[in-house]
Amino acid sequence: MKKRLCGAGAALGVVLAVAGLPAQASAGPRPDRPALPLGPSDLIETRTTRTLQPGVTLTRVVRGDKDPAHHWTVEASIPGGDTSPDPDAPPTTLKDRASADELATDLRRDGFRARVEEVTTPRTADYAGGTLGWRVRIGSFDSQSAATSERTRLRAAGFTGSVTYTGWDGGTTDRGPWRVDVLTIDPRAFRGALDASYGTDLENRETTSALSRAAGATAAVNAGFFVLDPGSGAPGDPAGVGVYDGRLLSEPVSGRPSLVVHDNGRHTEVTRLTWQGRVTGRHASLNLNGINRVPGLIRNCGGGEGDSPTALPLHDVTCTNPDQLVAFTPDYGRSTPRGEGLEAVLDAHDRVVELRSPRGGPLPAGGSSVQATGRHVDDLTALARPGDRLHLRTTLLNDRGHQVSPSPRTDIVNAGPELVRDGRLHITPATDGMVRPGDPSWYYGWVHKRNPRTLAGVDAAGRTVLVTADGRSTDALGLSIKESAEVARSLGLRDAVNLDGGGSTTMVANGDVINDPSDAAGERPVGDALLILPRRH
Repeated sequence: MKKRLCGAGAALGVVLAVAGLPAQASAGPRPDRPALPLGPSDLIETRTTRTLQPGVTLTRVVRGDKDPAHHWTVEASIPGGDTSPDPDAPPTTLKDRASADELATDLRRDGFRARVEEVTTPRTADYAGGTLGWRVRIGSFDSQSAATSERTRLRAAGFTGSVTYTGWDGGTTDRGPWRVDVLTIDPRAFRGALDASYGTDLENRETTSALSRAAGATAAVNAGFFVLDPGSGAPGDPAGVGVYDGRLLSEPVSGRPSLVVHDNGRHTEVTRLTWQGRVTGRHASLNLNGINRVPGLIRNCGGGEGDSPTALPLHDVTCTNPDQLVAFTPDYGRSTPRGEGLEAVLDAHDRVVELRSPRGGPLPAGGSSVQATGRHVDDLTALARPGDRLHLRTTLLNDRGHQVSPSPRTDIVNAGPELVRDGRLHITPATDGMVRPGDPSWYYGWVHKRNPRTLAGVDAAGRTVLVTADGRSTDALGLSIKESAEVARSLGLRDAVNLDGGGSTTMVANGDVINDPSDAAGERPVGDALLILPRRH
């Protein structure tokens, strides 16, 4: 185990026994490991590193300590107001200055210590930043319970709001604390396997630790975004690209970034993908709209023509389209989604064995199906006749329009936004659907503020790096998206991307969850996870 202290202009390193090796001492700073770019430069930072298996190390970084300047407060929800451009708009965290001032005046009249604060956000590669809006906060409290009592009083007075901690705001002078865990896979010594797993089927969620235990993994982190609400599709279904053992089982959110890994731990990359899919019969073929998802529901959008409200990526939004053609494989689950429309059921030899209407039900062993809704019902009826063969073909394309053909040893998980490209900060929230026109409160909560985060990427030496940062507590503030990019770059990542975070952020080592997942219920079941497996036989 190695522990390192970093201060302003000085560092102390101590190396203890690792995997039975005798203790060794080292002194002086490590030039390849600069301090995390969080808070002032004089903060104490400790690093503890251990080897999990040959070629795999786990480093915990703790930086700073509780900042006495931080406190609990109540953030009031701001109605549209008489002076707002949209007086009928629902209450939100951020609004225009006039609406915030109007609410603060009303609150003060009712005896609340209200203040109005401007929120500005940094520029990114594709977003100008600047003023997001104004928020209204009430009081400063030493404890969460005291702030909660004030929120109760606020609600009794007819207002709404939430309890928050000022350390989550993202101030550059904050003194912490931060807790970051880093898994590093060095392909020069790695003889295990780097894999992605969705569990027993796509339509159900499992915890990262359960996925890790089932595979006998040495370590694991949660991976891509997924459907959480049954109203948005099948919970657990990847909300974007999912390639497992070289098989495309979930289509990309058009053009959004993804993480590509190979089982030997080499050539990990961040890339942007689109796809094409077709079902071909004896005399005609039809374009597919999706793979292994509920027809008509496109989580994170980025589907195609006719989708509402947009065909572009829009994060945490479920777009809809009544006219869909979606292919299913046995990986989806025990039964395909039920509903109005038509389903052509294929056996293991791609022969149509049944036409189901309404659609939905089990598939034959090794079989597949195609479901049609809306105007595509007639198209599929004309194409699929019992006894005929239908051929399903899907193609991945990179951002240069070239076909991508994953091998059986390749996995791809969805991600976003991009954080680092070619060693430089390259943060892309607008491109990846994290900027919602007319809704700055969403950007404020998801991008601007600190949250638990899971990051991944590759450094200049070809090492794959998986990172979790705890958050939503007073013991670990979390990271904003900009801070995530800065941390990734400081860890030496040449290319890096944000994976699913918040309550999903989980790291497992030797069967134990080693971070502190932020959901009140504990570890959250997720759609898929990245697994580091022991030596292959």
